Amino acid sequence: MEHEIASWLADIKQAINEINEFLPDKKDFLEFKQDKKTKRAIERNIEIIGEAVNRILSRIPTFP
Repeated sequence: MEHEIASWLADIKQAINEINEFLPDKKDFLEFKQDKKTKRAIERNIEIIGEAVNRILSRIPTFP
């Protein structure tokens, strides 16, 4: 596996772990919506996941 792809996969894993850390087991959507810090942190991690997936798929379109 190319070094860059492995790096992007690590970025995805880290972003998922951070999302799980930021969200408690049970969170009310209205509470989440009002918590700007948590909301922005999660949105940014979703962006990181999207960017990494796009880069991987641009390099290897059939990547599982």
